[in-house]
Amino acid sequence: MSDKVCSHHKNKRRNSLFRCCACLLVSSFLILLIVLLTWAILKPKKPRFTLQDATIFTLNVSAPNVISTSVQVTVNSHNPNSRIGIYYDKMYVYATYSNQQITFFTVIPPVYQGHKDVNVWSPFVYGSNVPFAPYNGIALSQVQSNGAPIEMTIKIDGRLKWKVGSFTTGRYHIHVACPVSIPLGNSKSTGIIVGNGVKYQISQRCSVSV
Repeated sequence: MSDKVCSHHKNKRRNSLFRCCACLLVSSFLILLIVLLTWAILKPKKPRFTLQDATIFTLNVSAPNVISTSVQVTVNSHNPNSRIGIYYDKMYVYATYSNQQITFFTVIPPVYQGHKDVNVWSPFVYGSNVPFAPYNGIALSQVQSNGAPIEMTIKIDGRLKWKVGSFTTGRYHIHVACPVSIPLGNSKSTGIIVGNGVKYQISQRCSVSV
């Protein structure tokens, strides 16, 4: 009789455990389905970045294969979503010339961007005696001596998370590229003297990939 009672209790516990697991699986599936449906309905849009201005303090090719650069840029980011927030993880800003990095990384600290919000950053990007491809050094020196605009790109690499209500997604890589044409050495330059630098108004939309 006792063996039958024990067996009955074991089966009862097993059935209860099975029902609990089934309920958890169904609940998890329903929550995931609701999140996916909400995500599909809201259709999150990529943030929009604009390079507002650039202040050039240093841009020297001291040898064909060495460059020193010091630039402060103002970049704004606009979240176009009305119901989705954005968590930016650490982002790294740097400058390139002819697809070659000419400054070190400057870090933008993590920040949350609410619905329709705009964030503005003004980081310094700099590099002292950075190794430079000789053909790029020669080309840049010729551009400067001719008074032609210098074509650079300000880049931002990092990660972000989307926030919908209380739900936050995993991390997504974000890559931002802001082309800029700097008329250094041009007699018709519209730059404004700011201390030891020259400030140029840019107002250039950047390309964004997420």
